[in-house]
Amino acid sequence: MKTKKLEDIHGLTPHNWEEIKNLGYEMVDDMVSYLQNIQEQPSWKEIPQNVKLHFEEDIPQNPQNPKSVYQEFKEFILPFPKGNIHPRFWAWVQGTGTITAAFSEMLATTMNPNVTIGEHAAMYVDKQVVKWCKQMLNYPETASGILLSGGSMANITGLTVARNFHNPSVRAYGIQHHKKQMVLYCSEETHSCITKAAEIIGLGNKSVRKIITNEHFQMDINELKKQIALDLQAGFQPFCIVATTGTVNTGAIDPLKEIYELCKTFNLWFHIDGAYGALAKLDPKFTEQLAYIEKADSVAFDLHKWLHIPYELGCLLVKNAEAHRASFAITPNYLLQTKRGLAGGLDSINNYGFELSRGFKALKVWMNLKEYGIHKYAALIAKNNEQAQYLGKLVSGSKQLKLLTPVTMSIVCFQFIHKQANIQTINKLNEEIIIRLQEQGIASPSSTILKGNYCIRVCIVNHKTKKNDLDELFLWVIKIGNQIVKEIGL
Repeated sequence: MKTKKLEDIHGLTPHNWEEIKNLGYEMVDDMVSYLQNIQEQPSWKEIPQNVKLHFEEDIPQNPQNPKSVYQEFKEFILPFPKGNIHPRFWAWVQGTGTITAAFSEMLATTMNPNVTIGEHAAMYVDKQVVKWCKQMLNYPETASGILLSGGSMANITGLTVARNFHNPSVRAYGIQHHKKQMVLYCSEETHSCITKAAEIIGLGNKSVRKIITNEHFQMDINELKKQIALDLQAGFQPFCIVATTGTVNTGAIDPLKEIYELCKTFNLWFHIDGAYGALAKLDPKFTEQLAYIEKADSVAFDLHKWLHIPYELGCLLVKNAEAHRASFAITPNYLLQTKRGLAGGLDSINNYGFELSRGFKALKVWMNLKEYGIHKYAALIAKNNEQAQYLGKLVSGSKQLKLLTPVTMSIVCFQFIHKQANIQTINKLNEEIIIRLQEQGIASPSSTILKGNYCIRVCIVNHKTKKNDLDELFLWVIKIGNQIVKEIGL
């Protein structure tokens, strides 16, 4: 066989543009139908062993027909989704997506720009979306912001700015050069990404003071004051308090006003982890309670939750734009900016975060907000919160179910109970209820443990959910619970 010269090897463009166009039409038709009829599918399906074995194949050595590759996708991947596009997905805190945003992903990846540097339209779309994020939360126009992969990256970026603001020498000399151990505060219900962030930015997890919560799972302000006093007395340097607006366990909102006042008193950075609940500020019922988001030094929140942007997309806003830029800005010779040409334009996004390579994340937000408008999203958020209250009332009115904490936003935590069972049996029973709901494709709640009680956790951030879905969940929990009780002979 004659060896081809390298310059004779065909590139990655299609051999037959008409065939690839027809395949694209087929994909669009299939995906629109899939989403249109998703409610007829089970909420989740177990992956068969033969499908798992399929993904142990070695790397392909030679080209395959694109149509056959797509058929493989339809056979082995599409039938086994996580399920967060389904109306009865209520596990964790995960948004549902939209068809327009799915189309926007095709448009963005076709353009395929690196959206951190250069004079091109995607940079201006990114800037506009960050501006819209500030307007959503009524944050100052002069603040800076950056789009990131999600709340975890937004939180670590915000805490980096907070650390550098209180320790300006850290970029030059590192954290070990600082004379005092820096410490930050959050509640014991705060997301684990805050602890990871402390480890990554060099403070260590022992620097994170996890303050106990009250009966509503909110940070206990008196305990927070005591811990700050103890740390000051011991020679530590408190630098930041992280407040949560919607904990992932129960949806609890920390006392923002009191935390803000403590930050002012002790000159601490006021950071908000609003990954789940910051956008609840758009619901009139929560606007006042979440008003102090506007006073935070930084706020992290997700757009792939209640804004239903496809994964993944989060945002960090920082009130002090100069402090934000000073934490990351660096300009090597190969990134010099010019007044004109491709290297002109806006300030590099790389000056506000770690990444120098980013896709066109902003387009899916831009298109969704253009199509639906922020008032539509506000109404959907309010609807989810009302649905949670509705489910909470169903649970409270049942003799076989027990509400484990008041419903704050859109999270409902409850148990199936039995008067003849001890707590260990009740916990196992509820774990089995959740698994059977999932395995039977009825619904996908998740679980958590509250004060030793294993509970069914329903988190409604789903624009497809209707009240009858919650009615069905309520009935099935009781039905499956009674089946298990019968099986174990209680």
